[in-house]
Amino acid sequence: MGRLFGTDGARGIAVKELTCELAMQIGRASALVLTKTMNHKPVILIGKDTRISSDILESALCAGICSVGADAVILGVVPTPAVAYLVKEKKADAGVMISASHNSVEYNGIKLFSSTGYKLSDDTEAEIERLILDNPEEITLKSHTEVGHIRHCENAVESYINHVKSSVSGDFGGMKVLIDCANGSSSATAKQIFGGIGADCIYINCNPDGTNINDKCGSTYISGLQKAVKENGADIGLAFDGDADRCLAVDENGELVDGDKLIAICSKSYKEQGRLKNNSAVVTVMTNIGFSRFAKENDINIITASVGDRYVLEKMLEGGYNIGGEQSGHIIFLDEATTGDGQLSGVKVLEVLKNSGKKMSEIAGIMTSYPQVMVNVKVTPDVKANWKSYDDVREIISKHEQVLGDDGRILVRESGTEPLVRVMLEGKDTEQITAMANEIADKIREHI
Repeated sequence: MGRLFGTDGARGIAVKELTCELAMQIGRASALVLTKTMNHKPVILIGKDTRISSDILESALCAGICSVGADAVILGVVPTPAVAYLVKEKKADAGVMISASHNSVEYNGIKLFSSTGYKLSDDTEAEIERLILDNPEEITLKSHTEVGHIRHCENAVESYINHVKSSVSGDFGGMKVLIDCANGSSSATAKQIFGGIGADCIYINCNPDGTNINDKCGSTYISGLQKAVKENGADIGLAFDGDADRCLAVDENGELVDGDKLIAICSKSYKEQGRLKNNSAVVTVMTNIGFSRFAKENDINIITASVGDRYVLEKMLEGGYNIGGEQSGHIIFLDEATTGDGQLSGVKVLEVLKNSGKKMSEIAGIMTSYPQVMVNVKVTPDVKANWKSYDDVREIISKHEQVLGDDGRILVRESGTEPLVRVMLEGKDTEQITAMANEIADKIREHI
């Protein structure tokens, strides 16, 4: 993990931690690093989510980008995957998304994309960090007529919407779908996408006001959608996060269908159609043990990556796989997208559901999840960096691993986006693994 960039870009409390000055420097350094081999005036696209702080950071980024001679093209409120798609579609030199994804409104973040539409490698991010933190004197500012322009790109998102709609086929009429937009980026696109494929949709949390993004709604607060699905007799519910790169689902009974199950559903469908490349799905170390059983029963190979959709993507590119993702709902369909795309995942799941002729609960039943407990421990930077070195923490983890044996597992890791150490346990007995998770968490807290 880098000094500024975590697993999903730079992130922090907007203005106080992710300051305007830092945003300007990221704009300058990223423009120089990402366009250093080009012999034309660089063009960088900028998208944002609906947070009140996104406008402020957008202005700072534009100032930074233009101050080193690149042009900034403002897309407005768009999903993160729209920026990734449009960078390549518009033949831009780089893309920036201003968003803290699923985090609450006080946070914001900056995600960078290369001209190919992919997130940056660790090495490229390290080079940008070096310029900002170690050698800012290497950043040469332009003047006179060499400074960049700021332009607005009207209706650019329409080509992204059409791209998502074109990824599925068939008649979706008669499907009743509840869609939770998290008062975020999908508020600008969901009605055109899902209404555009003919589904009968009810939209909730689709009125952003700058302060209500992810506020008791979206993929991180699924209970509202669960209730709405049952009250409206919907066939399925779909929930996105603030920047719409995640998707979780709810079946007709209001039961959660998480990212693991959505990957299982789609990879099985792809296999049946002969479309599952190398007969494999890429998942992460956080993926439920139940996915392994599903994969074995359906003769699908599992490729395991570190947590973070960037690492899932790396494995997919290395092995030529076309489906991968995370339990959190980051799912990558590499035939159509270069990053996780919640709305693309949503239409893909609707296509499987429509073609199956079954209820969502039936198709989700192809995978049985083990009970899983997660305890997030808020930590100081020194504990986050050093928890693995504490003997007492290692000892209690080892003790519980011996008790669980082959019927469970323990995964403790630091968050890539927040000041947290995450303690995750799986096993057959929820009460047992909950007690174990709390014991490990308490032991880590002793060091704060």
